[in-house]
Amino acid sequence: MSSRTQRNTPPLACDLALLGGTVLTLDPGNPVVDRGFVAMTGDRIVAVGDAALAERFHADRTVHCSGKVVMPGMVDCHNHLFQSLGRTLGEGLPGWKWLSDFMWPYASAISHDETLAAVYLGAVEAVLAGTTCVLDHHYGQAGYETTVRVAEILEEVGLRGFVARGISGPFTDLAEVQGLPESAFQMSAEEELAITESCIAARPAGSRVRISPGPLNVVYTDPDLVIASVELARANGLKWHTHLSAPQNDPVIFAGKHNGMRPAVWLEHHGLLGPDAILAHATWIDEEEIEAIGASGAAVSHCPLSNMYVPVGVMPFRALSDAGAVVGMGTDGSCCGHRQDLFENSKLMVLMHRLHNLDPEACFASEALGVATRGGAAAHGIQAGVLEVGALADILVIDTTQPQFVPLHDPRSAIVYTAQGGDVDMNIVGGEIIVEDGRSTRVDQEAVVAEARSRAGELTNRIKLN
Repeated sequence: MSSRTQRNTPPLACDLALLGGTVLTLDPGNPVVDRGFVAMTGDRIVAVGDAALAERFHADRTVHCSGKVVMPGMVDCHNHLFQSLGRTLGEGLPGWKWLSDFMWPYASAISHDETLAAVYLGAVEAVLAGTTCVLDHHYGQAGYETTVRVAEILEEVGLRGFVARGISGPFTDLAEVQGLPESAFQMSAEEELAITESCIAARPAGSRVRISPGPLNVVYTDPDLVIASVELARANGLKWHTHLSAPQNDPVIFAGKHNGMRPAVWLEHHGLLGPDAILAHATWIDEEEIEAIGASGAAVSHCPLSNMYVPVGVMPFRALSDAGAVVGMGTDGSCCGHRQDLFENSKLMVLMHRLHNLDPEACFASEALGVATRGGAAAHGIQAGVLEVGALADILVIDTTQPQFVPLHDPRSAIVYTAQGGDVDMNIVGGEIIVEDGRSTRVDQEAVVAEARSRAGELTNRIKLN
């Protein structure tokens, strides 16, 4: 085509364009574009390239991003947003004692209104920190009305993703062995499944935030209820989610009850592993379990910060990835992660594995960034986590003008080692700007914070947590 023909070609229309930033695509074929250009129409990316590409487009709005990094949105694969009102409490308690003495009393006592305040708070914090998609494993107040409202709040704030309704079911022998309170197990299996099915129907296909089954833990949830939960997910074409072998003694206790089968092998034996499974933590798994998870194409959610905080251990992420598992990242709840910040978790992931193995090649910044973006998107089954034509327009603009980012030799390393959630200038989900200049465009964040502060005081005074 001649230059004359090019000049006479009318520009292509697009809704939103980002111009002049360092575009970190995470596309292996073209990972970094200096002075780049990204165009969006509707909820999809329609162009990615250098700044010269802008001449071919006419955008309803162009955002100039000089001095900033444009990158894919962060994807959270394991969270408990209702925990936000308990932040900083339960300090110093080990795994199961943290659950039995702190978290379960909190989860059992929190009210409907307190739950909604907590979820609003966590969701706003998450979008301000660059999360575009979240898997919220919601338990505690998990009745129909509350669970559906949680999904509505996530969508209202601007997130996509799904709420995995926490399914406790009847009190089991292994729950008793682990010292969990019987009061946390109030419903029959039939009641749990009926409520979950109603919640699924309330958020049908096409909803930005759906609801799916989330049996709480392979170890202490009734085994037949776990099986039925997965069957319910599959009947509705949904993902399902659970905790898997976070504390070291979980697989030992489970194997003692299940003829020597460890939890992931038990899941494989019952045909429950597959691309529809997202397993949180997967810390203490052996080679047979790694092979089973990987061969099935299941996803695991790596939670570096919470694994260090409780602490429970180090997930064998590279062995899982090499075996074929999809590896995403989770912030976990605010009571054991404290911040909804996947940038922080990305940095900790690298440092955790290097220290654990005393090897600087045990994990690289590019790997952690891929887990927090592409890996999480793959776990959710969405076309995101990379800036390429046709992908969802879930995009962040990071302010890299501050001294700590200078010089920006390698933007991938800078994002992992230097960036924090507070550096997010703009968060775009489905082509819509949901955070601009570091502020929510959809909700009154001061009102959200004030409501959460008030509700937190009521909750902790009522149940005497410390």
